Order: sequence, then C-alpha cells, then structure tokens
Amino acid sequence: MSDFISNFWSNYVAVASLLSILGCVLLLWLTARKRVASDADNTTGHVWDEDLRESNNPLPMWWVGLFILTIVFSVGYLAVFPGLGSFAGTQAWSSRAEYQADVAKATQALEPVYARYTPLSIEEAARDPQARAIGERLFMNNCAQCHGSDARGSKGFPNLTDADWLHGGAPEKIVESITKGRVGVMPPAAAMVGSPDDVKNVANYVLSLSGEPHDSVRAGLGKSKFAACAACHGIGGVGNPALGAPRLNDRIWLHGYGEAAIVQIINEGKHSAMPAQEGRLTEAQIKLLASYVWGMSNPSTTSATSTGTP
Repeated sequence: MSDFISNFWSNYVAVASLLSILGCVLLLWLTARKRVASDADNTTGHVWDEDLRESNNPLPMWWVGLFILTIVFSVGYLAVFPGLGSFAGTQAWSSRAEYQADVAKATQALEPVYARYTPLSIEEAARDPQARAIGERLFMNNCAQCHGSDARGSKGFPNLTDADWLHGGAPEKIVESITKGRVGVMPPAAAMVGSPDDVKNVANYVLSLSGEPHDSVRAGLGKSKFAACAACHGIGGVGNPALGAPRLNDRIWLHGYGEAAIVQIINEGKHSAMPAQEGRLTEAQIKLLASYVWGMSNPSTTSATSTGTP
C-alpha cells in the first residue's frame, strides 16, 4: 500500500477500507433494530415448497459476537499494520523489511559454509567439487533464467560454456560482470554506413569475416563501409572486450545469423543489459558463482584433483 506513487490512490484505498468497516457496523446495527412482523406461530409468513416456513428468530448471540469481533479485529489490524493507503501502521511493518531480515538471517547462518572457500582462488574453487556444487545452485537460482540451465544461452543471451567473452573471460572480469552487471549498447549505424544498399554490402562483408555464406561482390563493396563499424568492433571484426563489442570474425552469433539479422541490427541498433548482483549476493557467493561460470568455459581445469575439502 505504501508503495503507491499517487496520493489519490492512497486516499482511495484508505476511504474504501474505512467505509467498508463502517458499512458492516451500520448493517449489523440496523438488522439488530429491525423487527419483522410475525404471525402467532412466530413465522414471517414466507412459505416455500407448500409447508416450509421461515421462523422469526434472532441470530444467536455467539454469531453476532463473531461479527463484532471481526469488525474490532479489522480496526485493530489497520491501526497496527499497513492497509490505510500510505499509512504504514504503528508497527511500521513491511514485507520488504521482513524479506531483508530473513535474507540477513540466512546470510549469517551460511557464513561458516562460505568461509571455508575464502582462502581459495577462483581457479581453485572451480576444481573443488563442493564449491562447484554451491556455485551451480547459485547459478540455477540467479542466472539460469537468461543463460539457460546448461549455461549455453539463447538468442540475445551469451553462451557461458565457450571461450567467447564480450567483456573478457578472466576470473576477475567474470566477478566484475556479476557484481556490477553489464549494459551493451550498439547505436543504429545505418546513417553512418550509407544507403540501404550499403548496409546490405556491410552485412555481407561481416558474413565473409566469419566464413559464412555471403555475396562476395557485395562483401567487396562493403569492406570500405565497414570503417564505421571498426571503431568498436576493430579492423577485421576482432572485437573489443574493453567496450563489450563482440567479435565478428567467428561463427558465434548472439543476436541472430544471416544477412537479414545483421541488416536489422545495423538499422535499429541493439540494447541489452545484465543486472548487477551486488546487493543481492554476498561477496563470497559471487566468488563461488564466478568460479562455477569460469569452470564451465575451462572444463579441462575442473577435472584436476580437488584442492578443497574432500
């Protein structure tokens, strides 16, 4: 309730809640005062199925008491807990604070588990079976939604099991990516390349860099126009990890393959983002997660003898 950004909605919820309680009180009071005229046999005169008559008996007091208790409880609840628009209640309780307290409690309880791996480097943790098991669970809970449970990614989401890294695959770079997140922006470049025909020529030149099927005539014409792209992707499409610009001279296509896909990216640009895990995961969790990711792209190192606790 207190997350509303408009005072109108806060007031609307508060008024609706109070009117609902007041309505229940009035309904209970009016029905208690009203007396239905009854016949001598204490019935209301309503008859169903020829012989089924409605008696004019008041509600049992225990039933009336339940209605009263419900009203009292609702008033007390709205006074203590949030429910009246932006009013936070006398206890200032919130689901966010409750969640943060639970996370802090769980983090404290898990500190001894992660402390065992603090002395290990990323490479050593990647060779420790228990550390890898913890890293795998962290990956499944925090990364698999985008990169897939097998970490092979999909269109728009990088494959983490190969040696192709947009921002570098060194352990410290993986830690940096997980901690701070990444934002990738390629601006629309059609205006810099030239005419729509020039864009197609550049697309075919990019295809030729990776040895993919292409129109060699168009590729030859697009080589000089590629200069507008080389500022980020490098001469020959070698990529630039400092900018997060992908290599264009391999056969790894993050946002789609073929002339049409490349033309679309040149015309429209591309924006992608990986959220930062800093604040969500502890430093120890990020370290084990990074070791698991690094190990998936360096499988030969993880098959070595474990250096951690057996």
